[in-house]
Amino acid sequence: MTSKLSISDGEIDNLLLEQSEQKEIGTEYNVAHILVRVPEQATPAQVEARRARAEEVVKRLKDGADFAQLAATYSDAPDALQGGVIGWRSQQRLPELYIEALAGLRPGGVSGVFRSPAGFHVIKLVEMRGAGAPTLVEQAHVRHILVRTNELVSEDEAKRKLLALRERIVNGVDFAELARLNSDDGSASRGGDLGWVYPGDTVPDFERAFVELKLMEVSQPVKTPFGWHLIQVLERRTADVSTDRKRVEARKALLDRKGDEAYQEWLRQLRDRAYVELRLEER
Repeated sequence: MTSKLSISDGEIDNLLLEQSEQKEIGTEYNVAHILVRVPEQATPAQVEARRARAEEVVKRLKDGADFAQLAATYSDAPDALQGGVIGWRSQQRLPELYIEALAGLRPGGVSGVFRSPAGFHVIKLVEMRGAGAPTLVEQAHVRHILVRTNELVSEDEAKRKLLALRERIVNGVDFAELARLNSDDGSASRGGDLGWVYPGDTVPDFERAFVELKLMEVSQPVKTPFGWHLIQVLERRTADVSTDRKRVEARKALLDRKGDEAYQEWLRQLRDRAYVELRLEER
């Protein structure tokens, strides 16, 4: 039924906006800041001198300087000697200017210089927690060789073939070349490369196998519903769920929602037809 449903980009955008607004309510930020205070009745030259001092902070941070040390040296705020750490705050307990500066930051990120009536500010997002915090996932760059079983290739034959291929790889033969020559998967032309894999992208037996592998280690033959595999992990990384990924998940959610609505409408129409037919028979 879902194959007949269509989801527009606008619907996806609206759902992502709705989710974002809901998440912001429960999000808390651990923030550190540096304030370069501007005196009341400051002359234009004094204002520019204070701005330059704040810009110097940003430059030094980009060069790798420690935020806490710079806070102790440059900040005029009362918490300067504590590294400028404000601590955990909800959105409702942070100034609007801080919220705007935090909007584009990930944990560990530092803002540019921005102005308030008190002076010039630089802030660092130390951590986030709650519903709006980044969704970090462990990704693996995986390749494999698949041997499918059928009437001509038994389970034992597939496993024996992969054991022989594994021995050749361990002894120095190129994994990608053997994948191109032997794999029954569409990835064979890419040397068996599946790219970066998210948790849940593959069937459970396959995922359990590659999660336990060390980098560049070749697995023993692994059985899945698709056949038998040799698996190798090339790289690992921790990444925030990308915008594209969020859009895919949003589209799935909308399809599920529309699919359920369509199913309920189909049932309603079916009940209506059945009622009309029953009344006709009673006559």
